[in-house]
Amino acid sequence: MTLEAAHSFPRVLHAADTTGRAIVSILRQKVLNSDHISIYEQAYALNLWIDETDKRCQGVCLLYQNRINWLGAKAVILATGGGGQVFAQTTNPKVSTGDGVALAWRSGAVVRDLEFVQFHPTALKKENAPRFLISEAVRGEGAHLIDSKGVRFAFDYHPKGELAPRDVVSRAIYSHLHKISSNPALDNVFLDLRSIPRSRLEYRFPNIINRCQEWGIDLFSQPIPVSPAAHYWMGGIQVDLHNKTSIEGLYAIGETASTGVHGGNRLASNSLLECVVFGETFKDIDLSSISRAFPKGIREVVTMENWDQEMKVVEKIRTELPLLIWESAGICRTDSMLRSAIALITQWYGEIEKLKITQFLSKLSPHKKYELNSQTMEKYLKLTAETRNLMDVGYLILKSALFRTESRGGHYRLDYPQTQDHWQYHTFIKNAHWWVGQIN
Repeated sequence: MTLEAAHSFPRVLHAADTTGRAIVSILRQKVLNSDHISIYEQAYALNLWIDETDKRCQGVCLLYQNRINWLGAKAVILATGGGGQVFAQTTNPKVSTGDGVALAWRSGAVVRDLEFVQFHPTALKKENAPRFLISEAVRGEGAHLIDSKGVRFAFDYHPKGELAPRDVVSRAIYSHLHKISSNPALDNVFLDLRSIPRSRLEYRFPNIINRCQEWGIDLFSQPIPVSPAAHYWMGGIQVDLHNKTSIEGLYAIGETASTGVHGGNRLASNSLLECVVFGETFKDIDLSSISRAFPKGIREVVTMENWDQEMKVVEKIRTELPLLIWESAGICRTDSMLRSAIALITQWYGEIEKLKITQFLSKLSPHKKYELNSQTMEKYLKLTAETRNLMDVGYLILKSALFRTESRGGHYRLDYPQTQDHWQYHTFIKNAHWWVGQIN
C-alpha cells in the first residue's frame, strides 16, 4: 500500500510506479486472446450513429484504412479517456482529445460537471520533454517542493504542505511562481527527493528514475524541475450506476464518463478503482431484446477539394486552442478571461465551418460508404475531426466554468474564491442548455 495526497493513511495498492500499466497489460492480453472480439487498430470514430426515429444509438461512423463505414451495434460503449490535450500543459497522452464527450454532446447526450479539471502539481518541466507525471506517491514517501532558491514553500499555503489535495498544491505552485518569477507561465519549481534513501527510491520508483535519466536528471543528486499540468477530468458524459447515458444504447466508462464518484476533485488512484468497479457491471448488460436491420450503403469515391489549403486554418486552430484554454480555463479562472476565450472560439467555429472538409464531415450519410483516394485524405479528416472535438471540449469547459460562480474542487475562480452552499449541485448540459441539478 502507498500514501498519496489527501489520503489519511496508505490505502492504494500499487505495482511499483506503473500500476495502470500492470492492469492494462493483463486486460490487453485477455482481449487479444479472445476469439469473439474483433479489433480495429488505429481506427477513428467520426460520429455516433443515432437512429432518426427512436433516437437510439445504433453504432458508429468509422474512419479506417482509407474508408468511412457505418458500423452497426446493439450497444456502443465510449471509453475514450479524458480531454487533457485541450490544455497546453498536460500529463495526458496525445490521444486524449475528449472525443467521447464531444461525440456524445453533439449527438444530444447529457454531459455533466465539465468545469471540474484536476491539475497535477508535479509534472516534469523540461524543454522538449513530455509532461511526464512525477507520481504523488513520491511526496508520500517524503519528497518536498522547493523553489529556485531552495525554499520549501508549500506549508505557506496549506498546513499539510506537499500532501494537501492536488488542487491546493497546484494553486500553491501557481501563486508562488507569480510572487517570485518574472515569467510564471514558463517557469517551474523543483521536487526534491534527496531525503529519501536511495534503496527506497530504487524499489518504489524505477520508472520515474529511468524517465528522469532519459532527460539528463539524476534525481539522487539533484531536484526534478516540475510544474502543474492538466491531469484528470472529473466531468464527462452523465451515466447511471449501470454506465447508461441519456441516449438509449449508448454507454460510457472511465474518464470520459461522469459517474459522480469523484465529486469536484478526484482522490488519487480512485480512477483505476472506478474503472474496475464500473467495468464489472457490464457483465450484466442485456442486449437479447434488441434487433436491428442496418442499411447497405452505396460506396462513393471521395476526392480532395482544396483540402491542402484548408489545413492551414485547421492547424492554426489546433495549435492555438490549447494555449487559449490553458491561459483562460487553467488553474485559476476569471469572468473576463473566460468570456474573451469563448468569443475567440466562437470566431474559430465560424472559420472552420466554412471549410469544405468540415462540410463533408457534417454531411456523412449512413446510406453511403466512402472510399478515400489517398492516405493524405484520411490524415486530413482525422486532424479536422479531432480539432473539432477539441474545440467542442474547450467551449464546454469555458462555458461551464463561467456558469459556476464559485470555487469548488478542481474549479477555482479568482473572482469567486469561496465555496458556496447554493452551488452544491451538478452542472448539466444538453445541446446549448445549461442547468443545475441535485447531487445524488
